[in-house]
Amino acid sequence: MEVALLRVVLILYKNTVSVATLQDILRRQTVWRGGAPSASAARAVSTGFAVLDRELPGGGWPAAALTEILAAREGVGELRCVLPALAALTASGKCIAWLAPPHLPYAPALAAAGVRLEHLVVVRAPGRRDALWAAQQVLRAGACHALLAWLPSVRYAELRRLAVAAEASPGFTVLFRPPQAMRESSPSCLRLALETSDGRLVARILKRRGMPFAVPLPIPVGTPVRALDRVPSPAPAARSPAARLRPEPVG
Repeated sequence: MEVALLRVVLILYKNTVSVATLQDILRRQTVWRGGAPSASAARAVSTGFAVLDRELPGGGWPAAALTEILAAREGVGELRCVLPALAALTASGKCIAWLAPPHLPYAPALAAAGVRLEHLVVVRAPGRRDALWAAQQVLRAGACHALLAWLPSVRYAELRRLAVAAEASPGFTVLFRPPQAMRESSPSCLRLALETSDGRLVARILKRRGMPFAVPLPIPVGTPVRALDRVPSPAPAARSPAARLRPEPVG
């Protein structure tokens, strides 16, 4: 009887130690738990939308990493997704770079959204290769806490180089790409597809660190903001790479 009781006590003790050890490991975030977005304590910048932050590892746009936003069409709401983060960063004096936007940034709308225009720069590039080169230089310089780049056509190897360069950046990097890119492989750690449904902006997380997430997320962006003017960005004249990278203030 005493031997049997001793065995029961030992089993209970071992189970208690095992549970305590497992909980310690999970608290240290040294392993990934299935069903959770990610176990890594990755740095992130809040998107400003609680419904989106809850599903993103780190609770926001991943810093020192590459994010792709694939919009169903231009102007569907891709900029409204990032405006809260841009407003928060510029409010604290952080620099934001816009690379090769299809239209001129619309300063009044950006200011109305809380973006401090004096911390915004626009980098123009006459072609795809120039845009890729400029993006890598901005990321490696580490002076900007967010880079928004419009790269409709980019190869996997080029994306990989951008992902490596983004690791040296203190902020988050967003590439705006067409929906056709959804069929292509990508080294980006986060990919979002944006579309409208019943007049609402809906995001689908195509890729994230950790478990996939297939449930569409309605994003409460509120009143539409026209952050890009309807005037196309002027094509810069052919210049040296250093001259092409020269930032231009907005507003």
